[in-house]
Amino acid sequence: MEFISTSEEQTREFAKKYASTLDKGDVIRLDGELGAGKTAFTKGLAEFFGLDGVVSPTYAYLNVYGDFIYHYDFYRLGSGEDAELLGLTDYFNKDNICVLEWAENISSALPKNIKTVKIEKISPTERRIIY
Repeated sequence: MEFISTSEEQTREFAKKYASTLDKGDVIRLDGELGAGKTAFTKGLAEFFGLDGVVSPTYAYLNVYGDFIYHYDFYRLGSGEDAELLGLTDYFNKDNICVLEWAENISSALPKNIKTVKIEKISPTERRIIY
């Protein structure tokens, strides 16, 4: 299935609707190039659960919102082993929701049951969200 967003606000609103389908323990892989809207999507997920303050975790690897949304950025990691050694995979499939950016960098450490959302840039303001 897919959705075409024409603004960051629409991306966040779509993510709120998507969040209503999630359960504790879900791991969501967000695929998309730099600037595609992965963090905007995560903002919408968090808003659905009444959480705010979402920022890109690029330099921290992991930001936690309300001890419920675990937002990862694996851009700077080279392998699944790196993520495991840092303890970043310890929170997968627990009593929370994990949102992963640049998950392809740690593919060997990803859980088997994972949901994927792909965000493609169509134009400066439009995005195709495939889920």
